[in-house]
Amino acid sequence: MVQKKVTAFVNDLALPLAGQLGLDLVDVEYKKEGGSWYLRVFIDKEGGVTLDDCQLLSQKLDSVLDSYDPIQHAYILEVSSPGIERPLKSTEDFKRFRGSLVKITTFELQEGKKEHTGHLIDLVESTLILKDQKKNKNILINLQNVASAHLVAEVFGGKGVPKGEQ
Repeated sequence: MVQKKVTAFVNDLALPLAGQLGLDLVDVEYKKEGGSWYLRVFIDKEGGVTLDDCQLLSQKLDSVLDSYDPIQHAYILEVSSPGIERPLKSTEDFKRFRGSLVKITTFELQEGKKEHTGHLIDLVESTLILKDQKKNKNILINLQNVASAHLVAEVFGGKGVPKGEQ
């Protein structure tokens, strides 16, 4: 299977398993680093992910992957939290992290640039409202123009927790 097919296949397998455990599937990555292939599954839940959550999903997913055998060579399975600067992939992500500092990269120029950092004000229909950090004004970005988006850690009084995680 090619990389995109593997990630789509594993995503379809992991999504219901994560749901059964009360976890949100954030992302699936399949890539070669150095001489090894890595299959990474990123999970989250309200209040944060524990090591036990990662281990439990890893065991269940490993068993299912063994039965389907979608990857014909050796790989390393990793299940983990997406981290404090997690990617934002779905409309639910954008709604959950309203008020948080985000970095958005667009496919096409928006306001003369492709990278925008600011506080996510809202998602209205298919348009993100972002308060630009430098220009101190709102920018409207259509979701179809979003190449990538992720949280940016803010540090206030020693705490670097995105608003959706508080």
